[in-house]
Amino acid sequence: MTSRPRNPSRVLATEPVLPAHRHTQAEITDTLAPLLSRPGRHRELMRRLHGAAGVDFRHLALPLSDYPELVTRPDAFDATNAAFAQIALDLAERAVKGALATAGLQPEDVDVLLFTTVTGVAAPSVDALLVERVGLRPDVVRWPGFGLGCAGGAAGLARLDDHLTGHPDAVGLLVSVELCSLTLQPDDPSTANLVASGLFGDGATAVVLAGAERAAGRPGWDVLEHTSRLLPGSADALGWQIGSKGFRIVLSAGLPQVLRAHVGDDVRAFLHPHGGVADVDEWVVHPGGPKVLDAVVAALDLPADALDASRAALRASGNLSSSAVLHVLAGTERVPGRRALVLGVGPGVSTETLLLEAR
Repeated sequence: MTSRPRNPSRVLATEPVLPAHRHTQAEITDTLAPLLSRPGRHRELMRRLHGAAGVDFRHLALPLSDYPELVTRPDAFDATNAAFAQIALDLAERAVKGALATAGLQPEDVDVLLFTTVTGVAAPSVDALLVERVGLRPDVVRWPGFGLGCAGGAAGLARLDDHLTGHPDAVGLLVSVELCSLTLQPDDPSTANLVASGLFGDGATAVVLAGAERAAGRPGWDVLEHTSRLLPGSADALGWQIGSKGFRIVLSAGLPQVLRAHVGDDVRAFLHPHGGVADVDEWVVHPGGPKVLDAVVAALDLPADALDASRAALRASGNLSSSAVLHVLAGTERVPGRRALVLGVGPGVSTETLLLEAR
């Protein structure tokens, strides 16, 4: 844990965006069932898993009808990754323009750009192409990141805060884009793949932060503290196996137990200098699935409705990986003086925790 300065950086704007192709969970299940499961009990298992995912709707990068042909092509990884590069840039542009407009800033005001994803690869990375697309300065400092997974949104806030602590007159921009549907593996009948195919959705977020001097007089969320943790003995619980066919999900049924065992003590220790769990007004927790959210509630002995915002985000658009917790933050009412705890969970298993205060 790092000790925060007296004048922390401030989150000025959070802009969530979603692709246009919105479908009910049932529509998606019906389309994917012939691709992922065999008739009979296996297909019934898939339907039960999708039904228990806590998801009502998801937004997809492409029309739902395109997926059966796309993911069964001999060059499916080439095709899906090419689609990622194009669609990710478009979503990032929408998010960045919206966030800057809300913050009352211009593209040339941005000094540092951090980009996070775990669902596509490109070089030059999406952030490099975004610079010219939205009119950022050519000397903007870029940090493209891959591998933080679902923790990437929270981690991005923390890393920008670290930078802005040393550059209090600077403006930082975090961009998260996740197109989970493009990682679909039609030849993988594992329970992990069946669960993932019913849980993850597509979306993006841009967040504008400013150092203490640049943020003066502007409303937002102050970053009071943050910490990063790797949970012991959990490296095989969450992540990807990446090969010739693309991204194959690693998702252990034991992930909720890992969180239940560690999150309670870790978060209590983090909050101790700031008063404790009872002094948190808003819980902005990664909507990784019903069992993940239940594990956090149990570990911290929270009221049953404490994570309602995360559950609502899960129902509305699924688990958006690194963008998910940022979508929850965007929907959190900012009442001056109230505090919010942001918790991201990603491969490692890793957690990223931040304490924010509304100004």
